[in-house]
Amino acid sequence: MDPGAASPADEHLARDLRAAIRDVPDFPKPGIVFKDITPVLQDPQLFALTCQALARPWRWVGVTHVFAIESRGFIFGAPVALALAAAFVPLRKPGKLPYDRVRESYALEYGTDALEAHRDALGPGARVLIVDDLLATGGTAAAACRLAERLGGRVEGISALIGLDFLPWAVALQGRRAEVLVRF
Repeated sequence: MDPGAASPADEHLARDLRAAIRDVPDFPKPGIVFKDITPVLQDPQLFALTCQALARPWRWVGVTHVFAIESRGFIFGAPVALALAAAFVPLRKPGKLPYDRVRESYALEYGTDALEAHRDALGPGARVLIVDDLLATGGTAAAACRLAERLGGRVEGISALIGLDFLPWAVALQGRRAEVLVRF
């Protein structure tokens, strides 16, 4: 079997996720089709399998820290961190963290936004996994990677539930390893 090929269990999980994730048209604005993950969260078995699958490719990489992107990334990042016996680091929008912070800005379609982490979030030799629910343009995940590197970490990769392949997330991540469970 090709080591890069999806296993039957992976294909079964992807099928179940695709069936559970619902499209919500025109949310949060007209023309956007929002991928609603709440049905995945409402199914304890599917949620558990999803978290396990998000962690699986990284088990033998030596991840020491999981950076989870606000807010839906938190839902998956914490259980992935536990599965990998790694520290959990919440990446927040500006002004939400109480301690000394480092900020990384990124471009949006109209304007900019930013992520922040505590300045002491990583120690020497930190190996970081970025976790989020969805990869679309890749701008937020790329900013998370830059933030981890500014704090002295080495980014091992990105793990996400959904990849929107009609958007340029792979280009924005510039060849970084990204594992997604289901692609639309």
